[in-house]
Amino acid sequence: MVVSGSPSPDAPESGPATVPGLTVAAVARRLGVAPATLRTWDRRYGLGPTERTAGSHRRYSATDVARLDYMRRLVNTGVPPADAARAALAADVAPAAAVPGPTGLVPPPTEAVDADIDPLFADVAPSGAGAGGGNVIPLPDGSPAVRGLARAAMSLDPIACGEIVRETLERRGVVWTWDELVVPVLVGIGRRWEQTGTGVEVEHLLSESVTSALTGVTTRLRAPINPRPVLLACAPEEMHSLPLFALAAALAERRIGARVLGARMPHDALVAAVRRTGPSAVLLWSAYPTSDGGAQALQELPTMRPAPVVLTGGPGWTEPAPPGVAHVHDLTGAVATIARAVGV
Repeated sequence: MVVSGSPSPDAPESGPATVPGLTVAAVARRLGVAPATLRTWDRRYGLGPTERTAGSHRRYSATDVARLDYMRRLVNTGVPPADAARAALAADVAPAAAVPGPTGLVPPPTEAVDADIDPLFADVAPSGAGAGGGNVIPLPDGSPAVRGLARAAMSLDPIACGEIVRETLERRGVVWTWDELVVPVLVGIGRRWEQTGTGVEVEHLLSESVTSALTGVTTRLRAPINPRPVLLACAPEEMHSLPLFALAAALAERRIGARVLGARMPHDALVAAVRRTGPSAVLLWSAYPTSDGGAQALQELPTMRPAPVVLTGGPGWTEPAPPGVAHVHDLTGAVATIARAVGV
C-alpha cells in the first residue's frame, strides 16, 4: 500500500487515475436494482461490463455504470427498456456521474423467482399480486408510470421521483397526477407496511419528493385572483400534510392562492390565523379520527366574521359535520368547492 505522495510503480505514467471495475452485485447495490436486471440488460441490450481482469472476469467500468444509471432513470420515467437502452448506448455519458444512486442505503431488490416476470420489474408486484413482501410494492393493475415511480421510490432515488412527478404535472396537471400517479404508489407503500412492517423510509422520501414538485407549481402563482386567502391546515393531531400541498397546487393551477399551515395545527392557532387573515375558505384535513380540538374548531370557525366557507377533508371525520361545515370527498370536489367560495 502506498502511504506517501509518490505514485505506485504499477500506476500509469499519465492520464486520469483508474477506478477498479465493479462486480454485478456492487453495481446493483449502487443503482438500487436487482442483479438479474443488470444481467438482462447485458443479455438483451448489450449494456454489460466492458472491463476484464487477469482471470477474464468481467467488471463494470465507471462509464458502464454511468450508462446503466442513464438507462435506469429513463425506465423509471416510463420509457420502454429497449428504447432506453438505445438512448443509453448512444449517450455521451460522463464517468464522474457513474455512482449517483443510493449507495449503501438499500440492498438491491431480490431477483424474480417467476421466470415469466421480467427481472426489470422484480421490485414491483406484478399485476394482480396481493402481498408485498421483501422489496415489493403491491401495485395490482398499476400503469407504467405508477410502476416507474414505485421503482424510483424503492430505490430511494429522490431525483428520479421528482423528475417523474414534475414531468407528469406538466403534461397532465395536478389532479390527474395526484389521483392516477401519486396516490396509487402511496397506497401500495401503505399496504406493504401493513404486511411487512417496513417501508417508512420509502414513504418519507417519496412524500418529500412529491411535496417539492407540488410546491414548484404553487410558487409559480404570482397574482392570485382571490383577494381573501384560502387556508389549508391539518387537524390538531394529524401528521400527514401532503394532501394539503396537492390541493394548494391544484388551486394554483386555477390562479387561486392558498396558504398551507401544515400538520398538527392547534385549535387556538387556527382560530388566530383565521382572525388575522379573514380567509374566504378554510379546509381542515384529517386522515385519522380527530380529537376534540378538531371538533372545537369546526364549531367556532363558521361563527367568525367575515365568515369563511369551512370544509373538512379526509377519512378522519367520522362524525356528521356541524352546521355551516361541508365535507369534500376528493381533490376534484375540494377544488370545485373552494373555487365557488372565492367566486371563480
